[in-house]
Amino acid sequence: MTLKKGVSILGIVAIVVSCATNPFTGKKTMAFVSNDQLFPSSFAQYNQVLSESKVITGTKDAEMITRVGQRIAVAAERYLNANGYQGYLDDYKWEYKLIESDQVNAWCMPGGKIAFYTGILPIAQNETGVAAIMGHEVAHALANHGQQRMSSGILQQAGGVAVAVATGNQSAEKQQMWMQAYGLASNVGGMLPFSRAHETEADKIGVYLMAIAGYNPDEAAELWKRMKAKSGGEAPPEFMSTHPSNDSRIKNLQELAPKAKAEAEKYGVTSYRPIN
Repeated sequence: MTLKKGVSILGIVAIVVSCATNPFTGKKTMAFVSNDQLFPSSFAQYNQVLSESKVITGTKDAEMITRVGQRIAVAAERYLNANGYQGYLDDYKWEYKLIESDQVNAWCMPGGKIAFYTGILPIAQNETGVAAIMGHEVAHALANHGQQRMSSGILQQAGGVAVAVATGNQSAEKQQMWMQAYGLASNVGGMLPFSRAHETEADKIGVYLMAIAGYNPDEAAELWKRMKAKSGGEAPPEFMSTHPSNDSRIKNLQELAPKAKAEAEKYGVTSYRPIN
């Protein structure tokens, strides 16, 4: 079997074996790991993180995280129900926690488990900024990006096995050369663009969700201007990064904001909560 033929067969098998549907794009996505498997693992990992962290409760900031999270969750359910995905969130177990840490980070695990670190709050600056971050992170979960990343990782590993088998009759030096070439090509040509596409998709879904939840989507671009300032402009070239460049992201969010407002109007949202 040739290298090209082996990898091609692997790709065809991957597409046929297991797919899911992205409820926001209607596109088929890889789903080698089902939510029935993924969610319990996600919930256990979340509880492990909480047990090892200082979780803040009873403060205005902690209450804000919960309030924004609940509004984004309601917005997500409204959108999904209106677009034919009733019951999509039935297995979600929403939880919103603020963790004391200098990390500039926030995340949402598959199944709706959300964590914000106090280090990101100065950049969020206000509740609308928190909503922009929350919408983005929740979007990753709703679009099954975690499931897709796990599936693509499995496929990448299987591709490495296929390369090893296809080059098994060659010298050790040539086998190593092929494996290095495959590793570089699968990352730069596959995994990194795949990850950047997820980030761009989550930006779009996120601004729609924050607008439906009553938060001004114009603030999403302003948030990323602050993120850019925080980074000091230091970032790898976009094609070598898991994320779009700050400038690409800001431009995209600015273009998305009017569309998000138009979408929110379908749900009766014609004004937004004050930015404070």
